[in-house]
Amino acid sequence: MDGVILVNKPQGYTSHDIIVEIRKILNIQKIGHFGTLDPLATGLMVIGVGKATRFFPFFSKVNKLYKGRIQLGVSTDTYDSLGNPTSHETKEWPEKNKILEVIKKLEGEINQIPPPFSAKKYKGKPLYKLARKKKEVKLKPTKVFVYFFNLKKYYPPFLDFEVKCSSGTYIRSLAHDLGQILGCGAHLSGLTRTEVGTLKLADTFSLEEIKNLADKGKMGNFLIPLESLFPQFPKIILKDGGSTLAKNGSMVFPDNILRVIHQDSSQTTAPKEKEIIFRLFNREGKLLALAKKEPDKNSLHPFLVIC
Repeated sequence: MDGVILVNKPQGYTSHDIIVEIRKILNIQKIGHFGTLDPLATGLMVIGVGKATRFFPFFSKVNKLYKGRIQLGVSTDTYDSLGNPTSHETKEWPEKNKILEVIKKLEGEINQIPPPFSAKKYKGKPLYKLARKKKEVKLKPTKVFVYFFNLKKYYPPFLDFEVKCSSGTYIRSLAHDLGQILGCGAHLSGLTRTEVGTLKLADTFSLEEIKNLADKGKMGNFLIPLESLFPQFPKIILKDGGSTLAKNGSMVFPDNILRVIHQDSSQTTAPKEKEIIFRLFNREGKLLALAKKEPDKNSLHPFLVIC
């Protein structure tokens, strides 16, 4: 079984918990996720099954869309409501105009420091393990990009927001930084991931739904096949000889190509690459490999062989 499952993660589950549950349901070990969600967070998790786990580099780069809630008045050591307070609570709430002004400062390319309690690694060890031992580390800021940070509703001490950001952005850090700049402290009190590239929360399945469908043998209802992934990459159908070359990771030449179907420009599941990536299929419609063009040799090089 190979493909991608869009799971609606419930609150309280770790990303690893979701993987464990899917493994139990499908009785398959080769399963992984394409982007962590904290236990507090809910929403879209992209799960790779079988050969799809090899596509992690593509899904890990895409932009994400979130909606959530921030509580003003107190900061925490985890930057969310699961942590311990690190400031005295205040009830002197800032004006809405001030919040809008500060939020704009957190848009565009910004330098961000990950939360102390996160899976980000420092010298090979996850930060949360060091934080639990109360070991302080000085982290270098990471450049991330926030496309928009919109205030949807303000009802002190809470504010609802929507954020579109680059991969690697910590929404908890955005909440914490907002509170620091405002001077009142803040932490994330709720978060839902609604989009990963063009994949949407509306197309997800709950764990219960996945189990019920799997029990009925209807895996095709929730499993996105490999052949349907990356519609933004041009599709090349190979002749039989070209299929053999592709499966062996050998160069594929123009006379090995039966037909070329150009990319769907409306799809942006993966970011724009410096080099165009092609999907190589056999006559029967099976995905064989992903390839890049070798301009000097007028050929395609399969850099990721699937079949």
